[in-house]
Amino acid sequence: MANYLPVLFFAIMAAVLVVATVLLLALVRPSKPDAVKTAPYECGVVSTTDAWDHRFSVRYYLLAVLFVVFDVETIFLFPWAVMYHKLQLFGLVEMIVFIVILLVGYVYVWRRGALSWA
Repeated sequence: MANYLPVLFFAIMAAVLVVATVLLLALVRPSKPDAVKTAPYECGVVSTTDAWDHRFSVRYYLLAVLFVVFDVETIFLFPWAVMYHKLQLFGLVEMIVFIVILLVGYVYVWRRGALSWA
């Protein structure tokens, strides 16, 4: 049971930090914020339409998800590059298989036309 004392300590400290932050922000926030400060804006320019009136194409979200997926997958190249000399031929073959799978997914998405509008 003594092994769990540090975990309990960190859990209590995390809870205290959250409560303290909420209480501190409740003390310093304005009670009635100005209407100008709560108005939405687009990059400093006054908004011309309501945010709910403008709809984005589903292809935009598809492209965003594809970017995240391929970006996260390519992050796995960095540890391989660091450990390349230690992994030798096995690491090279594994990375070639990984890149081929990545390229097959990319070609599939390209052939389906998900990237044709961009």
